[in-house]
Amino acid sequence: MEIPKALMMVFPLFWFLFSTISSTLPTQANTFPPCNETEKHALLRFKHAFYDPRNRLSSWSAHEDCCEWNGVRCHNITGRVIELHLGNPCISNFEISCQEFALGGKVCPALLQLEFLNYLELSYNDFGGAPIPSFLGSIRSLTFLDLYDASFGGLIPPQLGNLSNLHYLFLGGSDYSSNSEKEPPSLYVENLHWISHLSSLEDLFMFQVDLHKEVHWVELTSMLSSLSMLFLFDCKLDNMSPSLKYVNFTSLTFLYVVWNRFIHEIPNWLFNLNTSLLYLNLWGNPMIGQIPECLGQLKHLESLLLDFNSFDGPIPSSLGNLSSLSFLDLSRNRLNGTLPSSPWLLPNLVYLEIRNNSLVDMSSTSLIFKVKPNWVPPFQLEYLYMSSCHLGPDFPTWIRTQTSLLYLDISNSGIIGLAPTWLWKWASRLNELIDLSNNQISGNLSGVWLNNTMVHLNSNFFIGLLPALSSNVIVLNMANNSLSGLISQFLCQKLNGTSKLETLDLSNNDLSGQLPQCWNSWSSLTHLNLGNNNLSGKIPDSLSSVFSLEALHLRNNGFSGSILSSFRNCTSLGLLDLSDNQLLGNIPDWIGELTALIALSLRSNKFIGEIPLQICQLSSLIVLDLADNDLSGFIPKCLNNFSLMAAIRTPDGLFTALQYSNYEMESLMLMTVGRELEYKGILKYVRMIDLSSNNLSGSIPTELSQLAGLRFLNLSRNHLRGLILEKIGRMTSLLYYLLISP
Repeated sequence: MEIPKALMMVFPLFWFLFSTISSTLPTQANTFPPCNETEKHALLRFKHAFYDPRNRLSSWSAHEDCCEWNGVRCHNITGRVIELHLGNPCISNFEISCQEFALGGKVCPALLQLEFLNYLELSYNDFGGAPIPSFLGSIRSLTFLDLYDASFGGLIPPQLGNLSNLHYLFLGGSDYSSNSEKEPPSLYVENLHWISHLSSLEDLFMFQVDLHKEVHWVELTSMLSSLSMLFLFDCKLDNMSPSLKYVNFTSLTFLYVVWNRFIHEIPNWLFNLNTSLLYLNLWGNPMIGQIPECLGQLKHLESLLLDFNSFDGPIPSSLGNLSSLSFLDLSRNRLNGTLPSSPWLLPNLVYLEIRNNSLVDMSSTSLIFKVKPNWVPPFQLEYLYMSSCHLGPDFPTWIRTQTSLLYLDISNSGIIGLAPTWLWKWASRLNELIDLSNNQISGNLSGVWLNNTMVHLNSNFFIGLLPALSSNVIVLNMANNSLSGLISQFLCQKLNGTSKLETLDLSNNDLSGQLPQCWNSWSSLTHLNLGNNNLSGKIPDSLSSVFSLEALHLRNNGFSGSILSSFRNCTSLGLLDLSDNQLLGNIPDWIGELTALIALSLRSNKFIGEIPLQICQLSSLIVLDLADNDLSGFIPKCLNNFSLMAAIRTPDGLFTALQYSNYEMESLMLMTVGRELEYKGILKYVRMIDLSSNNLSGSIPTELSQLAGLRFLNLSRNHLRGLILEKIGRMTSLLYYLLISP
């Protein structure tokens, strides 16, 4: 669901606000009276109720002044405790290892003795699904309460409504970085009547709090006349009170209500917020209907995000009235028609994304962009995403005027013909992304130098030699063109520094020659695709020195020789596709050491000998394709060790090796239903064993029937004998199987 994009857009703003709030709070002075003894003993009882695996509270000693303790702040005149900053300090990279820094255990009622406490932060800790203590509602002095992502669960105590001095409230959240199959604890409310009593509240942040039982949440939150920021992410809301005419959000500047269940039009009351609203985010709800012209009444808007909804019809021309708008995202809807000229007159626009607006037929683009060839926009964009908008047939020359651009995506936009001569020198100044993929752009790339972090030129008509690279390039996709020349000229080029390249896709071109011994220069590579070229010779031993490889595609070339034993060092390899080559010899026993393998295709080579029993150690395999070789012997009975093929459901977090370049998915060509098909975005759902067209003998192992998640099974064109699997009826996921020769 691309949640990471939403987090990228929203959380920098949230943490900016958070740091602004923190900077206005009282800070510790160099000298102040010693802390109150009663409060010291209360804090020690509070500490003893915690589980603290990294001794974060080691400074909390009865022999020390509690105002000097880590996370404690006292008033610089009275010495009374006013703030507790006990959030997990290890949050900047959202790493799983940060869990060991989390406090746990119990939140002790001794806090009630801190009668001047106004700031309590317990975010990013782990309280194991325990309910939020109701006694927190009795700490009437609180102005700031942050329990975000602290693994509280259950009913939010309505006693929090007693905190009439509270300005900032942060609740909910779960750890997106965790690969745990265990469901994170969730918070919920029976109603939100208590929220209307928080008369001083300025910021309300709820992340994945179940609010679906409260149908009048708009009316209740709008009673908070001081509310400036309302953030409700994935709160299972299904009603935004679309018929309501008026609300009392007199101070609201930030409205983020995203990833909920609003299957209705934008509500009318929203257009009355024309004096205060600066940021509006209704991302991923999915709302329907047309984007109303009334939206232009929100004349102070600086950021408007309506992406990932189901809006249809034209883009309203009234957007041109939003002269302060700097951030506009209307992507991934069903908008159609000609793009109005008004958004292009917005002088402060920095980010524009309107890609992927189509009719139900996703292959047809329905937004058409028409400007004169000499048009000069009044704005200077930094981000331009117009994928699947009709910009062609000519290359849009107005883009050349955008000298501040960092990200450019005009993929699948109907551009035909020769790339302009100025393009590559101009594009070299784009620090981040250039995506021209899925057009019909032609031109010779010999002598071109690429300097962007991410380069997508795939699926065009480019010819010539491969371009030179800057060491800054991280992703390079030039698949599906007509590029030629020796692969060694590209791989052995001299770089202006240590290469950062992680993803390289040169598949489906006319590249030739042997793979050179220059792989030490590409040590950052994780995904390499050289499939469907004219490469030949042996696979060099030095390729295995790229220890970080997670996916390797060499299919449909002319490689010969055996699989080198040095590949056993590539322990991160999740996908290995060597199909349709001239490789020979035995499948090595050490293949079982590559325990990260998810997909293995050795199809259509000249492998001989038996299938090694060690292959059964690859418990994470979802694709095993050894078809069309000269393998002999028995089918190993231990194939039932493929645990992901035995399971009906498996968590998506297990397939990170199939993911690259901003959440694009790896692909494989597989023979599944009698013909060869490409599996790309759905590869992680495939469960397949193909051992057909070999010289295997013996009976079909009954253990195969234990693979309940298997979808495709082909054992045909062998010399198998005996009964067809008696228990095949247990394989309830099986879509296609062929056990004997047709």
